[in-house]
Amino acid sequence: MALGGGTFLVQNKTLPGAYINFISASRASATLSDRGYAAMALELDWGADGEIFTIENGEFQKDSLKFFGYDYTHEKLKGLRDLFRNAKTLYAYRLNSGNKATNLFATARYSGVRGNDIKIMISANVDEPTKFDVTTLLEHKKVDFQTVSQALELLDNDFVIFKKDATLAETAATPLTGGTNGAATGVAYQEFLDKVEAYSFNTLGCLSKEDAIKGLFVAFTKRLRDEMGIKFQTVIYNKAADYEGVINLKNKVTDANAEEASLVYWLTGASAGCQVNKSLANKQYDGEFVVDTAYKQSQYTTALNGGEFVFHKVGDEVRVLDDINSFVSVTVDKNEDFQSNQVVRILDQIGNDIAVLFNTRYMGKVQNNESGRIAFWSDLVSYNKQMEQIQAIENFVSDELIVEKGNDKKSVVVVNPVTPVCAMAKLYMTVVVE
Repeated sequence: MALGGGTFLVQNKTLPGAYINFISASRASATLSDRGYAAMALELDWGADGEIFTIENGEFQKDSLKFFGYDYTHEKLKGLRDLFRNAKTLYAYRLNSGNKATNLFATARYSGVRGNDIKIMISANVDEPTKFDVTTLLEHKKVDFQTVSQALELLDNDFVIFKKDATLAETAATPLTGGTNGAATGVAYQEFLDKVEAYSFNTLGCLSKEDAIKGLFVAFTKRLRDEMGIKFQTVIYNKAADYEGVINLKNKVTDANAEEASLVYWLTGASAGCQVNKSLANKQYDGEFVVDTAYKQSQYTTALNGGEFVFHKVGDEVRVLDDINSFVSVTVDKNEDFQSNQVVRILDQIGNDIAVLFNTRYMGKVQNNESGRIAFWSDLVSYNKQMEQIQAIENFVSDELIVEKGNDKKSVVVVNPVTPVCAMAKLYMTVVVE
């Protein structure tokens, strides 16, 4: 169901939905939704073509061979292992669809060079010589075994689609050939964004180093956040977006044969999995890449002032310096608080949760009269008290929360003052000697 959503300047919206503004105040039975959902477009040697596929943390550990063509411990999956250190669900999309490997007996289920490592071995069954034992091998690992009389009886598996009209004959391990990876084009990135728009996630990760692609992700993030009310943040390597919805990662990795933007994996997972009452500030990087932290003190100051998310070395450990986003153009309506990712996560949580509450329990179901608005107000009070209990906000005063009729009979106006709580990050101490 298509719904309206986003920010508003005046009460002039046509589509039904939740329109929520966040502004800085002048200085003088809803439930909290889960976090841990990430989305990324990836260049892979194996995997579903042209569609978003969902992988849970546990599935990745047990079934990475099926999803990505490699065992969980393989070097090729180092980035995804980094991501799943903190993320619980990944919406993945393969950018580089190519050709499928094939032989006389089967075709690879997916395109990509990994299909060339598949072999089909056929031998006569020992107990019933008129039947054949058909084994599918990925490198030297047996991934499927069937005993059949003819090819028509073969059941497709996670790795190949059998040619049902093939003539079975004893053969040594016959490799599939011709599998290729395609190119990760701008069109492929756009197709990913078009498809992922229908999903709900906390953080979107962009591994590209191309300015045009990074600009595409920034524009996508702004459109969904500001025009559609879909709240999430996007992690991009080396992109000064000046926007609270974009986290501008500064550090590169120095591993041989690794993409320099590979730290995006870990940060996307960490951002997605970070709860609203937590901060990534001072969080230790516990991933597998070698992080370049060769910066001077003055460069770290410049990075923070420029809205760059940066890691630094603390002894033998690599840690997050501060949990900030790329927003730097501070105004009266949008002050320094919006530079904090913890604040943004809190506000995004409120925006998403209240939109879900309104869209599922009130829109089209509850009358816009005094009793209906009191019911909505009660749910909002309950929700805010939950946020206060987990120390995401403080000093909530229910009497300050306003729910009133809008300019037309269908509209409800809500004013919900909140004070986000941030983790301690700076210490100023005076020691008095008496």
